[in-house]
Amino acid sequence: MTCSGEGATLLRLPAIPDRRETIFDVLEAVIPYISGLYTLPWIAVGFFGNLLLGHMFGEKRVTAAMKKIGLVLLFVFIPILLFKLFLNIDFRAQEFDFALLALAFMAFLYLLAYIYARRQAPRFTGDGSERVHFLKTVIVNQGRSAAFFGSAILAIDGLRIPAAIYITLLGIYLFAIVPYLLAHLHGREVAASETKNPLPRFLRVFPWYLAAFPIAATVIHAQTGVTTATYEWGVLLDFAAAVTIPAALYYVGSGIRLADVTPDKLRQLFFGHAGELAKVRMLLLLTMVITPVVVAVLFGSLWMLGLLPAAWFAVLLLNAVLPITSTNMFLVPYGINRKVTALSVTWSTLFSLPLFVVLLYLMSQIFG
Repeated sequence: MTCSGEGATLLRLPAIPDRRETIFDVLEAVIPYISGLYTLPWIAVGFFGNLLLGHMFGEKRVTAAMKKIGLVLLFVFIPILLFKLFLNIDFRAQEFDFALLALAFMAFLYLLAYIYARRQAPRFTGDGSERVHFLKTVIVNQGRSAAFFGSAILAIDGLRIPAAIYITLLGIYLFAIVPYLLAHLHGREVAASETKNPLPRFLRVFPWYLAAFPIAATVIHAQTGVTTATYEWGVLLDFAAAVTIPAALYYVGSGIRLADVTPDKLRQLFFGHAGELAKVRMLLLLTMVITPVVVAVLFGSLWMLGLLPAAWFAVLLLNAVLPITSTNMFLVPYGINRKVTALSVTWSTLFSLPLFVVLLYLMSQIFG
């Protein structure tokens, strides 16, 4: 509305805000509250939320739904997160060097598990196929929850690039290299009992599908210089990537089974001399004591000598204390012990959580 004449004053109605800008501003404001240490409580939310949903709808229905959600996280959100991270970095010689180190590090961890399994086998098994299944179970359960649990490391600015590289390469190990080794560990036995690859097709393609996202992001960034800050829609990508971490930790929390965590089973875990929980104790000793100590001493020495960057050592150490990944259950058809693996996932999650949270907090203060 205007008033004509000398000295007239132009009256303007308030501008209607651009709805898109408002949405982008809201998303950008929310991201800090679903990042960093704010993500860790989602493990507890997942645990108690799963108990509540199980009471309302039945444990079997909730478990089936969570398996589907886990696949959505693996095939949709984790790739988006990696794409976003690699789109914002210049992949140079240093990143390539860490990729080679990570591959060697993972091979070292599985070799450590194999040596440990060979030494423990006489206590828990006889000869023949029983021994082979025991070896397979121990080796497989050296695989850690880097994509779900370890995604919290990606919230630390100084560690997110090596952590993203580690997650990508571990996906290749878990669903390509390890199944190949399992199938050829004792070729005659496998040839006699398995006529085809028991791993589902969607998991056989997953490592290469996952690797395609960081590779594509690296190529796009190298050729165009594009980052998530270049265009307005980059906020959507940032938000989708940020949501992935609390969602993955919720999934981890939901996987803790209350029925497996009782005082009686705790006594069996610590003091039992036979049965499944004795094997679980043996696996926890490997994954929560031996492996972290070996990594801390060996790679910590390299860091103190100036041969290893501090950020690289931090990522390797954090991944060494991660709990056993629930995706190991997909490898059960290869002849690993289902119950021992499931119990190991639950107990390692409970015991690893405090140590991981403390280390993550310290790393966030150093590299955040």
